[in-house]
Amino acid sequence: MDTLRGQEISSDQDDFDYADNGAIEPPSEVGSDERRMQVRAYNYWASLLGDRALPSIEDLSPDQLEDFGPNSVLLDFSTGLDNPAVVYLGTALRRECEVTGSIQFINDVPSRSLLSRLTDHYLQIIANAAPIGFEAGFVNQRGAEILYRGILMPFSSDGETIDFVFGVISWKELASQAFADELGREVDAALRSSAAPHAVAPIWADGPAAGEDEDTLDLSGMESPAEDAPLADWLALARDGAEQARTSEARTHGALYRAIGLAYDFALMSEASPADYAEMLADAGIKAQARSPLTAVVKLVFGSTYDKTRITEYATALEHAKSAGLGLGALGDYLGAYPGGLKALIRDERAQRRAALPAAKDPRQTARAAMKAAAPLDPIAVRTDEDGLAVVVARREADGSLAIVGALPDGLDLGQRVIVAAAA
Repeated sequence: MDTLRGQEISSDQDDFDYADNGAIEPPSEVGSDERRMQVRAYNYWASLLGDRALPSIEDLSPDQLEDFGPNSVLLDFSTGLDNPAVVYLGTALRRECEVTGSIQFINDVPSRSLLSRLTDHYLQIIANAAPIGFEAGFVNQRGAEILYRGILMPFSSDGETIDFVFGVISWKELASQAFADELGREVDAALRSSAAPHAVAPIWADGPAAGEDEDTLDLSGMESPAEDAPLADWLALARDGAEQARTSEARTHGALYRAIGLAYDFALMSEASPADYAEMLADAGIKAQARSPLTAVVKLVFGSTYDKTRITEYATALEHAKSAGLGLGALGDYLGAYPGGLKALIRDERAQRRAALPAAKDPRQTARAAMKAAAPLDPIAVRTDEDGLAVVVARREADGSLAIVGALPDGLDLGQRVIVAAAA
């Protein structure tokens, strides 16, 4: 769970209206100045704070917020924490959740709807007394796979008690696997066709044609938090990068390199806030390993259930950056400029580690050294088989005599083979 507090994120004014586009995140052609809906909602909440600990509910009019009001819900806790009242539900959110009748309380929210994902987090805001950001994916009531990002913000009627929570959520419906497979086959056929009069750009299920690494979760216009911002803000931005990488990794490495770079930035900032970092790990149920401490960072950013091989690779990239002394914001570009990219860096890093290991000792030389230093055995103490035979190791002493310094245990097949070889 990501807590955002106290650091207003600057945002240029933009004209793009999410409500007019079915609450889908902006396409790439909107440009780098487009800011995510949750950032604008957070900045709106911060603008209402003034000198107060909590914004006043009197200043909030969701139906007047053309930008993100249609994607919002307002909860009233004056009726109780267990089943707060739903006093406002935006039109876009209502359509997505297929709500046709009245919803008066949380208990009336349809299960497996997008609204249920947002309201699942409302108790967290009471404990944190600050905006809560979250993101994930799920299969909704129509069986469609949905990626979503939301933020919940506290409001008060008396300036002290959190008795209202305002939530804003944006989402994207992914194409089914069958549709994606068919689309891929059509694109491949078009690109292979010699009769095609011009290049064919693939049309992706999430909207615009894609040849760049921009995606519905574009971070290119987002500034990094200030260095004195809460550690949770750095984690939130890193998780945004990880989500973008997951949804665009089939197209380009750019989003992945940026995500790894943001994870590295979070790792650097966590060193200045060890208590906050430890709390985040504990909340996520992640244990840091002394032999690979940055693995915990990768799990926290990309998720503990992320592919284990990739977690190891990304942690190796972070360790490489740490050893190279890279600063904030440097790793993403570093990976992009590295000959061969991430895979080559991982290969080179592992080769360097193997080269740094001490050379393995030859077990044969170790055994010979042990026999050279062994104390002589009493011949009477050497055990023999039923034929009175034994296989022993003898050492020439300084006076020319032979001393028994070792003997094979009775019954070994190796001993029998030595006897056969000696008799040949």
